[in-house]
Amino acid sequence: MTKPSTAEIEQFVMAQVKDTARERAKDLTVDTNVVGLGLDSLERLDVVARVEAEFGIRIPEMVLVELETCREIAAAIGEQLAAVKTNGDPVIPEYYDFAKIPEIVQLDKTIQMLMDAGEGNPFFTVHETISNNLTRIDGRELINYSGNNYLGMSGDPAVTDAAKEALDLYGTSVSASRLVSGTRPIHEELEQEICQFIGCEDSITFTSGHSTNTTVIGHLMGAGDLIIHDDLVHNSIITGALLSGARRRPFPHNDWQALDDILGEVRHQYRKVLIIIEGVYSMDGDYANLPAFIEVKQRHKALLLLDEAHSIGTMGMTGRGMGEFFDVDPVDVDIWMGTLSKAFGSSGGYVAGRESIIRYMKHTSPGVIFTLGLCPASSAAALTVFKKLKENPERVATLQARASYFLQLSRQHKFHTGDSQDTPIIPVILGNSLHAVRASRMMHERGISVQPIMHPAVNEAGARLRFFVNALHSDEQLETTVSILAEVLQEIDPKYVGKKVVGA
Repeated sequence: MTKPSTAEIEQFVMAQVKDTARERAKDLTVDTNVVGLGLDSLERLDVVARVEAEFGIRIPEMVLVELETCREIAAAIGEQLAAVKTNGDPVIPEYYDFAKIPEIVQLDKTIQMLMDAGEGNPFFTVHETISNNLTRIDGRELINYSGNNYLGMSGDPAVTDAAKEALDLYGTSVSASRLVSGTRPIHEELEQEICQFIGCEDSITFTSGHSTNTTVIGHLMGAGDLIIHDDLVHNSIITGALLSGARRRPFPHNDWQALDDILGEVRHQYRKVLIIIEGVYSMDGDYANLPAFIEVKQRHKALLLLDEAHSIGTMGMTGRGMGEFFDVDPVDVDIWMGTLSKAFGSSGGYVAGRESIIRYMKHTSPGVIFTLGLCPASSAAALTVFKKLKENPERVATLQARASYFLQLSRQHKFHTGDSQDTPIIPVILGNSLHAVRASRMMHERGISVQPIMHPAVNEAGARLRFFVNALHSDEQLETTVSILAEVLQEIDPKYVGKKVVGA
């Protein structure tokens, strides 16, 4: 087989970039920086995957990070083609040996780097009791900021009793999908409670928050459609978008004006357009300007999905989420998505909206018809929390006051807390993954559980400790935590106390 010329390789690479970037690549040349086109990491990997499949080669991981232009990508392909013997087998070990798969090799290198630095593996820590304002690890009690039990409802006696009663009545599983024989009265009662709480016509529950986004987005959208989402949305949203087969396009974080500009240019090229944003962003503790996004969605005749995983139960005077926080009409958001595993102390997820879209999901969504219905105990626990919040919403105000106080204390110490505001998620950004892991370990040694967030979950400049505040934290616990954190950061590097990290 004749190997392609350099020009042919360059033309193929440019065609793949244009196919992915579309209108962003209208001025593309062989020397255009493809990163500058606004392609996110998944889009760039998609281009590379198609190129590798076309030429039957693999561009090494370390080479990939250095490629910025179509010319450079084409040159790397040429080098790989030249290295393949005409009578040789192009199936190299990293294609079939799990120990040599580049992604696994990189993971092992990261873990080994932490071990060599004496920090250990900070993940999969075993918590031995209820995770609220306190937790127990290796028999020690620690002040806890590692979980999303925002309202302290997981472990609440009334919630636990409701789950036990459901276990006695329905058992540990409904033993079938909702479509056939898996529906129980408690499912319908929970879904009605969700509707009333948010102000929608109907809702449907799923077995996990991640699968809620994956199955709803993946099923609702398809070829010929566009999914346009905030650059910082959760993995479940990206996974659902990839599953759908629709064109996917990110826009800069919280930038509704950029979204407006993009849709003004490309809306006519697609059938359905789904805008996806989050209520509260789990890494930064900031939130979207929902009314502005609603206005953009209406102007361009698009659909809007709002992921309320971290905002339902925590935002608004009574915890009804971003709709209450901004006082918007619930019908202005097409799909209200949320989870039951955080503020509601249970597990599972839901979507709520107009009866027509929920009816469609109930009867056709793979996440409903091909999997078991929500566990009875989980349904009962969540249902009880919804009722408790309606009757006693003051716990939401307590959570908000605790979070505000923690943020105030952090800013007094001049920690870099990014754009966090009005939410129970407060990052302390260090801009150094190893230092974030070290700070987490040192906090643990001093009786405080807080997880590090490191590259590649965030870029290196955004490496941080992430604090989840909940309603059960006392003022004394918050004050102690911030005081100890200041000592830890001062010990690691004084620049972290009183000076912002450049580039974060």
